[in-house]
Amino acid sequence: MIIRRVIYEGQKPTPEQIEEIRKLKAENRPIVYDDEFPELTDEELKQFRRVNPRRPKEQAAS
Repeated sequence: MIIRRVIYEGQKPTPEQIEEIRKLKAENRPIVYDDEFPELTDEELKQFRRVNPRRPKEQAAS
C-alpha cells in the first residue's frame, strides 16, 4: 500500500497524521514471505558476505 501526501513548506502534520505514520512504520509490520521472496535458511544466510570487508584497526587509521 502506497500513500502519498503533499506537504507544503511550513505545513505541520496534524496529530492524526502523526499517529497514522506511527502505525505504518515498517518495524510495526510483520514480515511476509512469498514464492518470490521466501524466508532464507540458516545455511543460505551464512553465504552472505560483506561488500567491503572490515580492515584491521591499524590499517584503518592510516
